[in-house]
Order: sequence, then structure tokens, then C-alpha cells
Amino acid sequence: MGIQCSKNAQSYEVIVDDTEEIALMKERGEKEEEKKKKKRKKKGEEEEDSPPPAMPPKLPPPPKKKPPDKEQKAVKIQAWWRGTLVRRTLLHAALSAAIIQRWWRPRLTERLERRRRAALDSYVREAWAVVRLQSWVRMWRVRRRYCRLLHAVRIIQGYWRWRSCHTTGVFRGRYELTANQLGIELEIFLGSHICRITDCIPFPIKN
Repeated sequence: MGIQCSKNAQSYEVIVDDTEEIALMKERGEKEEEKKKKKRKKKGEEEEDSPPPAMPPKLPPPPKKKPPDKEQKAVKIQAWWRGTLVRRTLLHAALSAAIIQRWWRPRLTERLERRRRAALDSYVREAWAVVRLQSWVRMWRVRRRYCRLLHAVRIIQGYWRWRSCHTTGVFRGRYELTANQLGIELEIFLGSHICRITDCIPFPIKN
């Protein structure tokens, strides 16, 4: 229910609501909502009780249409060109790999040769060091044995010389005869000792 009036060239609109009409409208809306809920519940129960729908049969695929001659020729040309590109890339890759291998093989042989030489040098140095140590040890053992033998020989020589000096000797001498005397010179060798004796013996003169 509404009332419209104007005053001093201005319009005013006054709306007066009726409470009874508003209550009726609310009741109608609630009833409609309940009906909708009941319908939804019934539909859900029917769907649960009903068996699942059968799958529709698969239809055979439609026959492929043959392309026209121009398209077939274009496809053949594209396939030939793609194959040519693939073969070209493969050939380029093979040539690149061959070049890299040709460059790498001498470098690899040089590296292996250097390693072999280094191993031989280290082995030769170790062998030379071992031989030198062995020679030093052998020389030390031989020298020690020689010193022992020399010491023993000197001891034996000392004892032998002392014995020969006290047991044997050599005499050597000369004489000189004159009219009135006899000159004698004697040398006695007793080991390392020498004894010299000189004497003059006069003859008796008869008157």
C-alpha cells in the first residue's frame, strides 16, 4: 500500500507496509522451500534404488578418408626432406666424432707414454738406490772382515817376530890382516836388533 503526494514542486513517496501481507508472503516462501526439499529427497532415494545405467555400445570408428593425390605427394616430399635432414645431422655428428677421436688418440698415447716413462724413472731410481745401499752394506761387511783379519795377522806377526828374534840370528863379518895385527868386524842380526862388534888383535913380536 503506497501514497504519493507533491508539495512546492517536490514529490514525496510514502510507503506503508501491511504486516499481515508480509507474514503471508513469508509462510508461502517457507512452504515452497519445504516442497523443494521433499522432492530432492525423493529423487535421491529413487536414484539409489534404481540400477546404474548401462553403458552405451561403442560405435566403430568412422572409416578414414583417403587424402587426395596432392596431399600424398606433399606428405612424401616432407618425409623425404625430414629423412635427408636426419641423415645430414647424423653424418655431421659422425664426422665431428671422428675428428675428435683423431685429435684425442695421439694425446692419449702421449699421456700414456709420459706415465710409462715416469713409472720407469721411478723404478730405475728405486733400483739404483737399492743397489747403492746393498753395495754400501757389502762394503761395510767386507771392510769389517778385512779389519778383523788384519788385526789377527798383526797379532800373529808380532808373536812370530818375537819368537824369531829370541831363537834365531844371522852373523856376518869381515876381517883385515896386516903385518902386526888382525882387524875383525862382526854384525849379529837378532830379529829387529843388530849388534856390531869391531876389534883389533895385535900379533906378538919376537925379539
